[in-house]
Amino acid sequence: MVGLTKLSYEDKLKELGYSLPEPPKPIASYVPSVRVGKLLFVSGVIPLVNDRLLYAGKLGREVTVEQGYEAARVAALNALSIIKSSLGSLEKVRRIVKLVGYVASAEGFSEQPKIVNGASDLLIQVFGERGKHSRVAVGVIELPRGAPVEIEMIVQTK
Repeated sequence: MVGLTKLSYEDKLKELGYSLPEPPKPIASYVPSVRVGKLLFVSGVIPLVNDRLLYAGKLGREVTVEQGYEAARVAALNALSIIKSSLGSLEKVRRIVKLVGYVASAEGFSEQPKIVNGASDLLIQVFGERGKHSRVAVGVIELPRGAPVEIEMIVQTK
């Protein structure tokens, strides 16, 4: 197996067809992340593309399950861009510890876990075993700017 090189996490993202956007700027009075010891706490991130929501509305009404899944994936990419900005490199990620996903849900919508899988699946594709995490998927009435999904993360760093 001479000559085999391990792909960096950013190369893995590119191989999967994704690129990291510019880190989104906070929309209120908070910082994008806080590092305490070896843990990085990433603030809530919504699915913005070029400062515009990918989708707006509630799951089960204006937004489909497929669109919600994609929105969660975009929010995770935004979170990864914050992580890279905070740490200097995704290679400093030791493990994704926890993911919390908030899903703006119409009355009767109960498929929040399927939506948050958009973020979870991406993290596992990029980080492999290190991307497997504990998780919460919660239905909420409203999210900032009318977003269908918001995620936050806790990351163990090297």
